[in-house]
Amino acid sequence: MPIAFATLLAILLLPFNNFLEIKLSRVWAITLSLSLALIILIGLIYFFAIHVGSFVDDLPRIKSQLNRHLRTVQTWAYHQFHLTRIEQKQYIDKATSQIQGKDGAGFLGQTLITITNSVIFIILLPIYTFLILYYRNMIRKFLESIFADHHREHVRAVIHESKLIVQGYMAGLIIEMGLITLINYAGFLIIGIKYAFFLALLSAILNMIPYIGMLIASIICMLITLTTSSNLADIGWVVAVLSIVQFLDNNIIMPKIVSSRVKINALITIFGVLAGGAIAGVSGMFLSIPFIAIIKVIFDRVEPLKPWGEILGDNITYVEKGKILARAKERLKRRRQPVLAK
Repeated sequence: MPIAFATLLAILLLPFNNFLEIKLSRVWAITLSLSLALIILIGLIYFFAIHVGSFVDDLPRIKSQLNRHLRTVQTWAYHQFHLTRIEQKQYIDKATSQIQGKDGAGFLGQTLITITNSVIFIILLPIYTFLILYYRNMIRKFLESIFADHHREHVRAVIHESKLIVQGYMAGLIIEMGLITLINYAGFLIIGIKYAFFLALLSAILNMIPYIGMLIASIICMLITLTTSSNLADIGWVVAVLSIVQFLDNNIIMPKIVSSRVKINALITIFGVLAGGAIAGVSGMFLSIPFIAIIKVIFDRVEPLKPWGEILGDNITYVEKGKILARAKERLKRRRQPVLAK
């Protein structure tokens, strides 16, 4: 994962790094561009941490609100299933003891492994990015040399096109995240819920995972709103805001900013995201789209693999648009013919 993310970051920083190398040495240019990227990332984490801190400070009130909702659920369970609060508590205590007894040690061990992997990831990411940028010419020469001479032009074309796709995709994601944050924040401010910016930014970050991310963000925002608001109607308004933003993102923002750079159909996108999640969790979900896009570039350049490139692509959308436009022109032409005859 650190190598994969470092490769994406290196490709994203490459244009700015090339610009700096006109005046500076390669080492200083890479150091400056990488430092700027890390400053932006740390700033984003800092703003996110501030709002998380305010959320944590309000935990006593959230706990009180959650207890109130819990009592409502217990009352509903009593009327529907005739379970007293003591019986409900016994079921919960039994489930908790089973988790702690059987899986508690494993959960603790998995948590320690996750923390360790995160620290290693944070340390290795800038190191790998620096080295990939520094040795990029040697890496490109190696990729060209392992193929026969008559394939060199195809290899160069694949490398160049893959670089442009990844740069466009990453830049489009950053722009999309900014727009989604602003729209979500405006909507949450209008309905007057707490932690508006925190929820808006969290939704925008999760939205970077195609299709699945916004569903996860909606669930989290609903749960946080449930624990911080005494008005249950606010949950409905949160769902309405997120649904409107999702509609705008799927039909305007994503096609214009992101999808225009990565021609992959929705079926393959969903399958790739789920497969990436099964293989490598959230990181795999995020990496699945650029990985499939690069595979499609390779398939399109290799004659026996072109059918695979077609099944990954989204050419049918443009074909259907062309047919619709042609039918509209034909109907307009038929309507004008009687007028011209008269």
